[in-house]
Amino acid sequence: MADIFKQKQYRVVRIEKEEDMNIYDFSVPMVGGGALSLAENKGKVMLIVNTATGCGFTPQYEDLEKLYEEYHEKGLEIIDIPCNQFAGQTPGTDEEIHEFCTLTYNTKFPQMKKSDVNGENALPLYAFLKEQKGFNGFGHSPKGLAMAAMCLTRDVNYKKNPDIKWNFTKFLVDRDGNVVERFEPTADMQDVAKKVAELI
Repeated sequence: MADIFKQKQYRVVRIEKEEDMNIYDFSVPMVGGGALSLAENKGKVMLIVNTATGCGFTPQYEDLEKLYEEYHEKGLEIIDIPCNQFAGQTPGTDEEIHEFCTLTYNTKFPQMKKSDVNGENALPLYAFLKEQKGFNGFGHSPKGLAMAAMCLTRDVNYKKNPDIKWNFTKFLVDRDGNVVERFEPTADMQDVAKKVAELI
């Protein structure tokens, strides 16, 4: 009986700790070792995005770089987290991914180590992000409808869970550390840019 009470007590404490956590409690593994503590970005706007090098949305790297060049000096940080969980569209090493992005899109924002965003090996950061902003649909554009149809073939209940559905899902964090917006990959990058500009 005492053991059961201890287990219940532990669960309560653990839940309270998770609820008290904020974006600055998390870190992201960096290429070559070490980790980027998001606390280093306190007071800045962050756009956190899981990326891929061989995806139909990969050209969004160009839009992300434009955002970075326009707003980085004003306080924008882009957290680029390559991920190979969606149709294996990021098969390369961290070095190969970096080389592709810098040569193809001239990216200057830092890339993190390739990591999972769903499942048991997902970065703890992503559990937090998905809790803050769940999935809210792909919209009604042709790409949005195509993505919805694809997800439906994989999971008839895909709308009910907050998991990342595909490459280039973006979470926007304001200067106070609040997760204010989740953009699915089908979102118009002009809408993303507009929201970033509002926060800057």
